Amino acid sequence: MGQPSHARKDPDWWRSAVIYQVYVRSFADGDGDGTGDLAGVRSRLPYLAGLGVDALWFTPWYLSPLRDGGYDVADYRTIDPAFGTLAEAEKLIAEARELGIRTIVDIVPNHVSDQHPWFRAARAAGPGSPERDLFHFRPGRGRHGELPPNDWPSQFAGSTEPVWTRLPDGDWYLHLFTPEQPDLNWAHPAVHREHEDILRFWFERGVAGVRIDSAALLAKDPGLPDLAAHPGPHPFLDRDELHTVYRSWRRVADEYDAVFVGEVWLPDPERFARYLRPDELHTAFNFSFLTCPWDAGRLRASIDTTLAEHAPVGAPATWVLCNHDVTRTVTRYGREDTAFDFATKAFGTPTDLALGTRRARAAALLSLALPGSVYVYQGEELGLPEAEIPVDRIQDPMYFRSQGTDPGRDGCRVPLPWVDGMPYAGFGSHEEPWLPQPVDWRSYAVDRQLRDPDSMLTLYRQAIALRPQFGDGPLTWLPAPDDVLAFSRADGALCVVNLAATPARLPAHSRLLLTSGPLDDAGRLPQDTAAWLRA
Repeated sequence: MGQPSHARKDPDWWRSAVIYQVYVRSFADGDGDGTGDLAGVRSRLPYLAGLGVDALWFTPWYLSPLRDGGYDVADYRTIDPAFGTLAEAEKLIAEARELGIRTIVDIVPNHVSDQHPWFRAARAAGPGSPERDLFHFRPGRGRHGELPPNDWPSQFAGSTEPVWTRLPDGDWYLHLFTPEQPDLNWAHPAVHREHEDILRFWFERGVAGVRIDSAALLAKDPGLPDLAAHPGPHPFLDRDELHTVYRSWRRVADEYDAVFVGEVWLPDPERFARYLRPDELHTAFNFSFLTCPWDAGRLRASIDTTLAEHAPVGAPATWVLCNHDVTRTVTRYGREDTAFDFATKAFGTPTDLALGTRRARAAALLSLALPGSVYVYQGEELGLPEAEIPVDRIQDPMYFRSQGTDPGRDGCRVPLPWVDGMPYAGFGSHEEPWLPQPVDWRSYAVDRQLRDPDSMLTLYRQAIALRPQFGDGPLTWLPAPDDVLAFSRADGALCVVNLAATPARLPAHSRLLLTSGPLDDAGRLPQDTAAWLRA
């Protein structure tokens, strides 16, 4: 297949990288205890190199009670024993780099675990103590302080539970997520210093980048006013003082030639672009494309809007179809409503997996042909569907905080199938995985797909190997029938995606590079199929 894209020596690698998201707990189990770990990842590095990715983004692997999938961090400088050790993380970073694969770690600056030493000290110190200044402690409202300090909503979709918890001493503390995730007070200089030290700690260990969780939520209005009828800027979302934080972080990253990607959910394109100014974050996740339905007009509008909002600041766009929070692409694209919205998730939503798989294959070629970087969530390259988790095995707090109406995110976090014919499809040994794996998942196993020239895995491997032919120049839309997306890139590569009910004729070309499915007998592109061409 020639030299993979990750072998290129390029300081701007991140502008057009293919980045693979590793959810460690479900990737591969190296010690056979049913939980994925760093040993499992290290054993599968040849697979990732063969896939051709440029970097790995690891969701939090730090010491954690795992009340929210590791996003409740108790110690940023310690690997959770379920996953391994710090020494093993250092080996993994080095071994991946030897294969030309960089490492991106996840930092969660909005909150910590309630088992973090800072919060344990704050609880013990009592009301009015300096230790509590690191968080948002307040007396309650009402005659006896029995009411929460304000009306802010939970950041878990569908949750009606308050974002304040009262301690026995009468103080309430703020947690935009679960009670086990107290929010930090970013008005306190010690919080700033600690996070810059954490960045340096991981950059010193060879990490090439950092993904910033809930990047627009850190700063809070010091008065903590009610959200209802609040006349000024939002009291906890996208506040202007955040940009001072990220400018300071950028100076640290520049010392190490490291990069940032922010999780920034904002509807305002102009406000979104502010985070991508040259002295702030390098990139931010593109949720418009991720949540977009399988509709030609909507997809084109999302692509145009994304490229337009990045253009003024010169930042590359990012493209992603799925992540550890979102219904898997194959399942979502097989449903009547192909968009994604946390508010509409429900148990038992019907899906046509054959239809969803056909569309997911086409979407893979669409996303990999766009200018910018692409994120691939583990298992998407295998075409895994969303798994139905038995209610008694669900672990995600989204399910519990919605009083059981939201199925949660566990369905996209089920351990990967590696080897057909082995217990639990080769995820580990004979120990049952931490989440149940559907029996039929052995049909998606990596070893089977590597032998199948028409598998989803083969398609991803071929597409990633061919992707450099698209270059990193601009995108130009080509004339095309309704419900057909066709565009060219600067290096003469073309992408055509047919979402119409009738087959589409391919534009003039010198060579057919790759298709997501077979052409019809007349050489036309069938519905829900994509093609890459040389002009």
